[in-house]
Amino acid sequence: MNTNFIALKEWASAIEAFTDGRQIIALRKGGIHEETREFKLESDSFLFFPAYEHQKEHLIKEQYRHYVSDVMRRRAPDDQTFEIRAWAEVVEDVPIRDENQLKAIDDFHIWTDDYAQERLRWKRTQPLHCLLLRVHVLERPVTVYNDAAFTGCKSWIRLELPAVLPDSRPAMSGETFSRTVADIKKKLSEFESGN
Repeated sequence: MNTNFIALKEWASAIEAFTDGRQIIALRKGGIHEETREFKLESDSFLFFPAYEHQKEHLIKEQYRHYVSDVMRRRAPDDQTFEIRAWAEVVEDVPIRDENQLKAIDDFHIWTDDYAQERLRWKRTQPLHCLLLRVHVLERPVTVYNDAAFTGCKSWIRLELPAVLPDSRPAMSGETFSRTVADIKKKLSEFESGN
């Protein structure tokens, strides 16, 4: 028996960083093909669906660029399947409206400053959503066959998967996760207080 799961489309290279415990932040504004053309958090938990079409090494900080080649090495150009390897719980959705606020959390994500700023400036009247995520890695990946519904610039897709997914483990220890969340919130509060 299959169940309908919601999945967030994210760069495959970013998913690698999430599953390695390198970051807990997703930055979202919404895709061109979103119904409202803005990001809406559709669920407090979701699977990660790997996207390959827009990820570019030059948009990722140099020390993390290997994630792009790592994921591309595992994927054949004509591959018609996708591996679901992780899911996440949203701990907080923090609206980012200012470049200085975004710079305050620069050490907590893999994207270059230029790319992060570009995301903030796109559709300037809408905030950039900074999702703080508790990521879990599946003990074994779940294979999904390609479907036309997965294509296009949109944040959310629906997946028909077995009702019971493999067990999972946190990508980051509870102590490290709590400390990272506190550090991010401290950086943002320092910015807000003008320190």
